[in-house]
Amino acid sequence: MTPAFNRFAAIDFETADYGRDSACSVSVIVVERRKIVKKTSVLIRPPRRDFIFSYLHGITWRDVAKKPKFSELWPEINSLFNRVEFIAAHNASFDREVLRACCAMAGIAPPDIKYLCTMKLARHLWGLYPTKLSDVSRHFGIALKHHDAQSDAIACAKIVLEASKERIPASAFL
Repeated sequence: MTPAFNRFAAIDFETADYGRDSACSVSVIVVERRKIVKKTSVLIRPPRRDFIFSYLHGITWRDVAKKPKFSELWPEINSLFNRVEFIAAHNASFDREVLRACCAMAGIAPPDIKYLCTMKLARHLWGLYPTKLSDVSRHFGIALKHHDAQSDAIACAKIVLEASKERIPASAFL
C-alpha cells in the first residue's frame, strides 16, 4: 500500500562557492494531491562575491549583485513550507545544510520539517546506480536542465511522485 501524503515541497539550491551559506539561487516546488500547485525560483545575493561554481549553473556575481539577500527572501520562501509533510531534495543532506547555513547567517530558525532524499529513494526503491539527478531523471524520462534550480526541483518532485506509486522506505527520510 502506498503511503498517503497530501502536500510536500521539493527544493533545490545552487551555491556560489564551497560555503553552505553561499546560496545564489533557490527553487521551491509545492505539490498538493499529486499536482504541482506552486513554483517559486529566485536569485539570491550570497555573502561573498566569489563564484566558483558559475561553470555549473551559469550564475555570476553580476547576475545577483542587486538581488535580495537570503534574509530578505526568507518570508516568501518560508511561507511555501506551510502545511507540507516533508521537503524533498536530491542529495537532501546538501540542500538541508544550505538552508540551515543560510538561516543561521540570517539569525533565523530553519523549518522543523523532515526531508526526503530522492537520491536515497533511487538507490533503495529502484536499485539505480549511479544516482545523480540526471541519471534518475533519464530513467523516468523526466526533462532536466541540470543545475537550473527550478528544473532540478521539478525533477525531484516528479521523482517523489514516481515513488509514491510504491512504498517509500523510511531510510529515504533524513
